[in-house]
Amino acid sequence: MAKLAVFDFDSTLMDGETIDFLAKELNLMDKVAQITKEAMEGKLDFFDSLVKRVALLKGLNEAKVNEICQNLPLMPGAKEAVEGLKAKGYRVVCFSGGFRNATSHFAKILNLDADFSNYLHAKDGVLTGLVGGEMMFSDSKGKMLLRLQKLLNASKEETLVVGDGANDLSMFQYAKTRIAFCAKDILKKEATHIIEEKNLALVLEFI
Repeated sequence: MAKLAVFDFDSTLMDGETIDFLAKELNLMDKVAQITKEAMEGKLDFFDSLVKRVALLKGLNEAKVNEICQNLPLMPGAKEAVEGLKAKGYRVVCFSGGFRNATSHFAKILNLDADFSNYLHAKDGVLTGLVGGEMMFSDSKGKMLLRLQKLLNASKEETLVVGDGANDLSMFQYAKTRIAFCAKDILKKEATHIIEEKNLALVLEFI
């Protein structure tokens, strides 16, 4: 049986929300952050919130997007958490409602086995305000987790998940070890473990 660990990216592996950093470039951070907050608290459908927020990024230079995405701050303890899990034989992957521009870069830095996220559509080097990908809906993470468990022959008992917001709920139901990391109340209610300190290495205490 394989052992599988799945981390959310925004506000879990990375300290902050990718889309907030991008919105800051257009002086739209407050507007985008409010939509993000409502979505993570479960007050707004994740798909609707994603489409609304990405539409606000229309016109942003793609090279600038990549520069911002590759200089995001990692969460303290992220490298230690991944290394520790791998040392225990876990496959470690990232599921993100955010963007491949960021997750593929940090998957290499953290030595993740895979990253699943969304694509910001660009034309002629400029964002069109459209988005597509693997993590578009509130239940995307749960469905992807089931597919990975089947592919890797990993049971619910051997699966650990870590997240912070409402769109992580769908993967919580398929894992025995469910860690709410500096999380919204909606997620804490479904967690087996809660971490309130910004130190991802604390995850290792639960394996």
